[in-house]
Amino acid sequence: MDLSWAVSATAVTVLVIVIVLMGLVLWSVRTHRDPDLHIQCDVGIDTLMESLAGLTLGTTVAGNSVEVLENGKFWDVLEERIGMAKKSIHYETFLWKEGKLGKRMAKAFAERAKEGVKVRIMLDANGSGGIGKSEVATMEKAGVNVHFFHRKVLRNIGVLNDRTHRKMLIIDGKEAFVGGHCVVDEWMGDAEDGKHYGDVSVRLRGPIVHSVQGAFSENWAGSTGELFAGPEVFPPLKPTGEVEMHVVYAKPENSAPAVKILHHTAICLARKRIWIQNPYFIPEPDAIDAFGEAVKRGVEVHVLMPSTSGSDNPMVQHAGHRNYEKLLRNGVRLWEYPHTLLHQKVMTIDGVYSVVGSCNFDDRSFETNDEITVGIMGADTAERLDKVFEKYMKRAEEIKLEEWVKRGFWHRVKDHAAYSIHWLL
Repeated sequence: MDLSWAVSATAVTVLVIVIVLMGLVLWSVRTHRDPDLHIQCDVGIDTLMESLAGLTLGTTVAGNSVEVLENGKFWDVLEERIGMAKKSIHYETFLWKEGKLGKRMAKAFAERAKEGVKVRIMLDANGSGGIGKSEVATMEKAGVNVHFFHRKVLRNIGVLNDRTHRKMLIIDGKEAFVGGHCVVDEWMGDAEDGKHYGDVSVRLRGPIVHSVQGAFSENWAGSTGELFAGPEVFPPLKPTGEVEMHVVYAKPENSAPAVKILHHTAICLARKRIWIQNPYFIPEPDAIDAFGEAVKRGVEVHVLMPSTSGSDNPMVQHAGHRNYEKLLRNGVRLWEYPHTLLHQKVMTIDGVYSVVGSCNFDDRSFETNDEITVGIMGADTAERLDKVFEKYMKRAEEIKLEEWVKRGFWHRVKDHAAYSIHWLL
């Protein structure tokens, strides 16, 4: 009996040691990919396109055009353009749920596949677990190649927390769509009520489409082993406008992901104003300090996000609440929209540089998820995106410091509890 007890105690001790060591390994990995970022530069962001692209492991691409698409109108344009595809359609998204929109998109993809168009679709296994079986069957029966990123199987046990949060569509290698829209019925309206969400995506044409195609290829090749090439997917592209852009998506092994570097760098380079629209805003301490330094430089910092009543995940908003007081004391102006979920992931700097994509302003997007964001230099695009901000700000509620510090005890408890697991949300 004594020997049996000793063996059991030893086994428990070994198990505890293994768990502790695994925890240290995970902590070490996160620490190495989460440096405290800082930058000093005396030049305005309007002259730093090459720097922004280079720091984020990309390159500046000239000769493009961009169209901003809002809310449910996005799907009308998307469906029309899918119907015009001749050679190839590549689509990657995080969230697809069974419903009217899901059936509509499945039908659109299936119809092109029946006509001989090569259709490849990458869906995140976690986010798109609710896709209708009939929707998948409709596409696969027509010849669409549907693949789920990191399915819940034993061989993926080490990467189940790694998700593709990217939302992009590339048609014939000639035009691309990037943004925040999800294949869920709530994205079909015009943000008119709590059952219809707001969002922003952009339609891109010009040489920049090659960069977006490359981003799709990364996860497709990594998951399926298939490499695609030729004019059907990478055709020669002539200039379609005068807009300079760069695409950000890389996750280097020994540094912070490129999307995090981009957001932090842009904040540090701002000289006039920073306007952020993001549904999940949980900045890290170094980002909060960067906002404070920006305000000291005379930069106007505004952040627009849903309130707990407008959010699809109130716990995330509570996690963000934990640092509101420090942000407000630093001079950041915070606006909450209570009427519905505003899902757009947009940042404009000094009225000349814009960031649009799939990236939330939180640890999961900056440290773990696969994301895609487009950096766009041009006052016209920034003005168009700022008008979206202004439209919703009229019905938003500004958070005031003197009122915020008086919030109730249970509100504070929920804020701190949610923040304790914010990197998992």
